[in-house]
Amino acid sequence: MPRAFWNRFGWATQATFGVMVVFLFRFLQGYDETPTGGDWLDGLIDAGLALQFVVPHSALLLPAVRRRFTGRIPSPMYGSFFCLVSCLSLFLMFFLWRPVGGALWNLTGNSRTLVIACFRGSWLALVYSLYLAGAGFQTGWSTWRPWMRGQPVPTRPFRPRSLFRVLRHPVYFSFLGLIWFTPVMSVDRTILTIVWSAYIYVGSILKDRRMAFYVGEAYRDYQATVPGYPGMFVGPLARIPLSQAVAGKSPVAA
Repeated sequence: MPRAFWNRFGWATQATFGVMVVFLFRFLQGYDETPTGGDWLDGLIDAGLALQFVVPHSALLLPAVRRRFTGRIPSPMYGSFFCLVSCLSLFLMFFLWRPVGGALWNLTGNSRTLVIACFRGSWLALVYSLYLAGAGFQTGWSTWRPWMRGQPVPTRPFRPRSLFRVLRHPVYFSFLGLIWFTPVMSVDRTILTIVWSAYIYVGSILKDRRMAFYVGEAYRDYQATVPGYPGMFVGPLARIPLSQAVAGKSPVAA
């Protein structure tokens, strides 16, 4: 493809991402009241819609998958490609989502106000975490623009700071707040929360493996000193002794 195509592709990706954030906020803020209607088939469709986002979102980040795609997509454009696919998957979910009646909880009064405040606070934490992690690399901006200008494409630095000195995955941790802090935990929202919570757990493990693969010894030292999440004392998201981290580094390359 000519560079002019990839330039338009990059701008389209950034615009799509901006619109998607607005829709995501509105979608995740949930219902004002418990929805009515819907049945088990609607719930099954919702589960499929939640999965059609998380599966490619994780698969496209695997080094082996990325190598296959970069045979056709310029490496500096892969971040934009990944971002656009993720956005389109989310739009598909937004427009086809089906409310299912019933709720595990429907908060009122001070409890409702507190949960809404926590939801908005989670958005602030997410934005800050993405800033620390390099938001431009998340959307593809930081590699696409230099490449289009004929400048050297920067590599993503590994510099744990601020929240990253307390936990390894503040972006995922903030996202958990977006799906759990809702004043109305409807049946369909419960499905979304279960699927995406499982995805965040598995995705955090896969990210640790990717980072160990790309960064190497520095990240394995980091894993040994900083837990994946607060309160994680055992398992793959706890602090991982260096010997175990080295032993477990190979699966990411598959």
